[in-house]
Amino acid sequence: MTQRLRSRPQFQAVMAGAPVAKTPHFALHCVALDVPVEGKPLFPVADAWLGVLLPKRWARRAVTRNAIRRQIYEVARHRSAPLPQAAWVVRLRSEFSRKLFVSATSDALKLAVRLELEQLLSRARLPKAAVSGEVRDVV
Repeated sequence: MTQRLRSRPQFQAVMAGAPVAKTPHFALHCVALDVPVEGKPLFPVADAWLGVLLPKRWARRAVTRNAIRRQIYEVARHRSAPLPQAAWVVRLRSEFSRKLFVSATSDALKLAVRLELEQLLSRARLPKAAVSGEVRDVV
């Protein structure tokens, strides 16, 4: 089961590094789970952690952001190969054309999001720092 990122320090720790994978609309960030903050582990459970970052700049309507968020969690949950044990953040980095996808929750938009997310998560690899166990100071 995938844990969800909840706190600001968790998101900041993951977003501190460069993206490990990109698609036209999404970027995937990753960090190892052994990032400590003030002596306490940021990620107390050894599992895959997933967070979603959807700026209003790229998805103005809340209904669109919520639909994309649901698609991200569902695609991650139903993958044949689960995400490796690390903390992951999927970030929306560009807008889906409102001319192509007029409705905020159209089936066409959901399908486009799902296909692109499957492509993004198939490229998910741990960064070299996470594999070697290198710890970065993030606060």
